[in-house]
Amino acid sequence: MYEKKNLPKRDEIFSEWYTRVILDAQLAEYGPVKGTMIIRPYGYAIWENLQKAMDKEIKAMGVENAYFPLFIPESFLSREKDHVEGFSPELAVVTHAGGEELVEKVVVRPTSETIMYDTYSKWVESWRDLPILVNQWNNVVRWEKRTALFLRTSEFLWQEGHTAHATHKESWDYVKWAMDMYAKIYRENYAIPGIVGRKSESEKFAGAVATLTYESLMPDGKALQSGTSHDLGQNFSKAFDISFQDKEGQKQFVWQTSWGFSTRSIGGLIMVHGDDQGLKLPPMLAPTQVVIIPVVNDENIIKHCEEIKSLLLEKNISVKFDSRDDERLGFKINKWELRGVPIRLEIGKNEVAADSATVVRRDNREKTSVEKKVIVNFISESLQSIQKDMYDNAVKFLEDNTHIVNDYAEFKSIMEGNRGFLKAMWCENADCEDKIKEETKASTRCLPIDSVEEQGKCIYCGKEAKHRWVFAQSY
Repeated sequence: MYEKKNLPKRDEIFSEWYTRVILDAQLAEYGPVKGTMIIRPYGYAIWENLQKAMDKEIKAMGVENAYFPLFIPESFLSREKDHVEGFSPELAVVTHAGGEELVEKVVVRPTSETIMYDTYSKWVESWRDLPILVNQWNNVVRWEKRTALFLRTSEFLWQEGHTAHATHKESWDYVKWAMDMYAKIYRENYAIPGIVGRKSESEKFAGAVATLTYESLMPDGKALQSGTSHDLGQNFSKAFDISFQDKEGQKQFVWQTSWGFSTRSIGGLIMVHGDDQGLKLPPMLAPTQVVIIPVVNDENIIKHCEEIKSLLLEKNISVKFDSRDDERLGFKINKWELRGVPIRLEIGKNEVAADSATVVRRDNREKTSVEKKVIVNFISESLQSIQKDMYDNAVKFLEDNTHIVNDYAEFKSIMEGNRGFLKAMWCENADCEDKIKEETKASTRCLPIDSVEEQGKCIYCGKEAKHRWVFAQSY
């Protein structure tokens, strides 16, 4: 543990580097059942910081938290045809309980649309009962065949919002708000840029009319679907009879949305910002923003460390004083670099004599001697600078690896090399989409929300096309 000399180079063995960082930094480990994951306290603290930030945004929009059961009657899923077909390969089904075979099989929730909407049908009678604005923080189970820690596990944590409205305009406003909220969280908290856009018909959520997505680019040139918001139209309300009497006394079906953001985002965080030394955490999500390390455990040094710790805590800066006396200084430095703490303070006899501390930034490894009397302001400003610099670096990588492509041979060549986001004209025919994916492993990620119509030819078949879609290989 913490022996970075054995950590693979990120750009040489990316998948192995990714897994080793998670295990060695004590973010998570494998569960006893294949495909499951144990999130350790350090990893869960990142998720808790995300929850605090996002829950505030959700509640500000009038959405309330609730909780619905983990088990869903199998018959519920069959009520919406596209929905059940989309999730059937991933379902975990309970056939026996209490020592007896169940009369009706029970599905472990892959998502909560069906059980929530059966309940909504009982809550809604009149237009006065609308809107319904509900979110839940929970776990879901999707029995994945190919798994990776955080990115794709059989069980994962997420939030899922589900709203119901009297008009399509009102529901669509919530679809857009949720995606804007996700984009804000990614950019301001995760320091991860991305592209907001609409999914193709084949890539949209099972049962949705339309799906908006936030697509991020990882260092290996692959895309990560980082959060989605769905316009469900009236597909589920008609299947579950979520109807109401409008102001004119006519029966109407509600218009619905669902939107979700998961622990997969932590996988993106690790990949986008990590380096050969391990994690690099943005201050907004870091469980510990500052770690104080004494060069030796001398009484005067310990006192000096404690004084600085108190000053930082008074300003609500998350700080840890590593006073263990059974680890070498070099080992401690490696340990906290691996765990991605944004700022490290090194304090020895020289620092005590100068009433200062040596401040080391994790992102650029810059060292500065700072007097104690100004250290709080210096660290506060440094944390803001680190957050901004990490985002700016990620933006540059995204821009450098986003290509406008008009020739299919060039398209294939890039996908065989460094990959990235390719913006190419597509006729929106599913056959072309399937053939591109078969030949290059690249799928349509989205049509950017701000895209405009242009005259062009489909990158694959050469027929008329009106839009330039984003393609990429994906996780």
